[in-house]
Amino acid sequence: MYWVRPGRMPDRELAPYAARSERSRGRRHRESPPRGRGEYQRDRDRIVHSTAFRRLEYKTQVFINHEGDLFRTRLTHSLEVAQIARSVARSLRLDEDLTEAVALAHDLGHTPFGHTGQDALNACMKPYGGFEHNLQSLRVVDVLEQRYAAFDGLNLTFEAREGILKHCSLRNARDLGDIGERFIKRRRPSLEAQLANLADEVAYNNHDVDDGLRSGLLSLEQLAGVRIFARHMKSVLRDYPKLTGRRLVHETVRRMIDTLVTDLVRFSAEAIRKQAPASIEEVRLAPALIAFSPRVREESLELKRFLHDNLYRHYRVVRMSTKARRVVSDLFTAFLADARLLPPEFQVRAQKDAPRAIADYIAGMTDRYAILEHRRLFSIEET
Repeated sequence: MYWVRPGRMPDRELAPYAARSERSRGRRHRESPPRGRGEYQRDRDRIVHSTAFRRLEYKTQVFINHEGDLFRTRLTHSLEVAQIARSVARSLRLDEDLTEAVALAHDLGHTPFGHTGQDALNACMKPYGGFEHNLQSLRVVDVLEQRYAAFDGLNLTFEAREGILKHCSLRNARDLGDIGERFIKRRRPSLEAQLANLADEVAYNNHDVDDGLRSGLLSLEQLAGVRIFARHMKSVLRDYPKLTGRRLVHETVRRMIDTLVTDLVRFSAEAIRKQAPASIEEVRLAPALIAFSPRVREESLELKRFLHDNLYRHYRVVRMSTKARRVVSDLFTAFLADARLLPPEFQVRAQKDAPRAIADYIAGMTDRYAILEHRRLFSIEET
């Protein structure tokens, strides 16, 4: 059952198709109305103050935490996603607070070591229901955060929780009640959630270009063969013929992001105008309305393929990924063989469901904590 606070006057600057906190489906546990802020602001604030959010500072994107201080982490990535998403939300007259909340929370359940860690934990959990990091993010805000006296989790609104769960298998969706219903009925989430999803893609691709160049694993010569990068680098050099180094890279990436965001706003606004949804419920029944134009979408996919082939498969990244996979697999195997190795809190949880308790523990680790825990378990010198 969900509890909704008493209604307030609607924000008349929001579009009719935007999510409105006074029409929220509410929270799972009843609470007093927030003072001096809206319901979605409360969601955002709870996410920022959560333990899981702070851990993102030491969870990796592409480069493991100890490889350098200037590479993106899950935390800086989430902040970049939120900045892009909030800017677009304002242009489209969507609820900025809900958009920001979803953007900041979308990676809360991610494992250490990026997608490598996720794949390794999913392989370990395959006999026990698998591991999905979006589902884990929802589990973090619903169950695992232990901050409030009256309930487990953060007790976020339905709309924030719906946006966090951007992917979900049908098997798991059937167990989630109303939050999983849209995956079964093939419906859409709010436009705010759709926007946060694409802002994630914009931030991810472009900061991986920046980090790839900073690391020396990518070169400007290689990227000159990628249309969207080549076009913008030529534009920068036309305006600043003597520009080199980090300024050239930053100016090029900055213009790429501007192109993607501008296209996203224009194409989405036109799609919304044609569909003319009068409410968030009509948004749920419509096709996806937040999207890139076909040309920009193809260029973005080309960049994504380039990064997959030249950065994520670079031998140095693969070497570190292999080590990371071994760390996660070793930890899971050791804990499953003897739950007494777990911290006391997780030993208690393991009595009910050992594999899931172990997955919760490992998924909550930062990169450096996972490395340290592996050393404690497998190095005779450590205690």
